[in-house]
Amino acid sequence: FTSIVGKNITRSMSGKGNCYDNAVAESFFKTLKTELVYQNKYETRDHAKNSVFEYIETFYNTHRRHSALGNLTIKEYQNLMSNQSKNVA
Repeated sequence: FTSIVGKNITRSMSGKGNCYDNAVAESFFKTLKTELVYQNKYETRDHAKNSVFEYIETFYNTHRRHSALGNLTIKEYQNLMSNQSKNVA
């Protein structure tokens, strides 16, 4: 916390003891580790970084369905929300 003081940065967490602050991130990283990281052996840090990037951009966001989004992919959900906001305006 002290490293952000005076740098015009605001914490996004609601406070100590709120389990919902980190739930989405924890869920994502569990999925990432289970579906990708533990299934591969990375020779270099760059290989790992490229693998994670490819997983997120070519599978997780575009093909993997999410129950929290009504079993839509992230890309489908973004398109749906974008179209709905255009219809409202």
